[in-house]
Amino acid sequence: MPIDELLKQHRVAVETSVRIVSRVGDLTRPTPCAEWTLGDLLAHMIAQHHGFAAAARGRGGEPGVWQVRPIGPAPAGEYEAAAADVLAAFADPSPTFHLPEFAPVSDFPAELAIGFHLIDYVVHGWDVARSLGIEYRLDPALADTALKIALAVPGGDARLAPGAAFAPALSTSDGDPLSRILTALGRSPAWPA
Repeated sequence: MPIDELLKQHRVAVETSVRIVSRVGDLTRPTPCAEWTLGDLLAHMIAQHHGFAAAARGRGGEPGVWQVRPIGPAPAGEYEAAAADVLAAFADPSPTFHLPEFAPVSDFPAELAIGFHLIDYVVHGWDVARSLGIEYRLDPALADTALKIALAVPGGDARLAPGAAFAPALSTSDGDPLSRILTALGRSPAWPA
């Protein structure tokens, strides 16, 4: 996929997550992310936006840019600012992103790193929506792109390790694209059931 099309779909994923996060109130709500409250999830999402923005600017190796910080009194505003930061950084990205959390391989071409971020925000947008009990719909073009990325995420024992980005894939049928994305990445579309 050409990088300009990938960036277009990435923007849709991030802007969708901003609209969902704007509805956040109670940060103690449970989420589909094991052992994370909604506040924990938002703190992670904000940190990842800033980390990926730094990586897009050639500064991904600076440890402080990935630091998860406590949420302040205006979580939706903090989230929106972090999203704006990553969108601005991705508008003219470095050709290589340094992503230390992916060690032992930490340097990735921009297109691959943008895909990592895109799939994370499709899934985390759904996580927040489920936590809030609101509907989450994917734009059809984004759903197609996200499904291709989700199906390419490696499986295996790495998904069982503490702090793994995604749980092992769940059994799935040929359902709608969002359900297939979620199950491929270890999420139950029926959460919390």
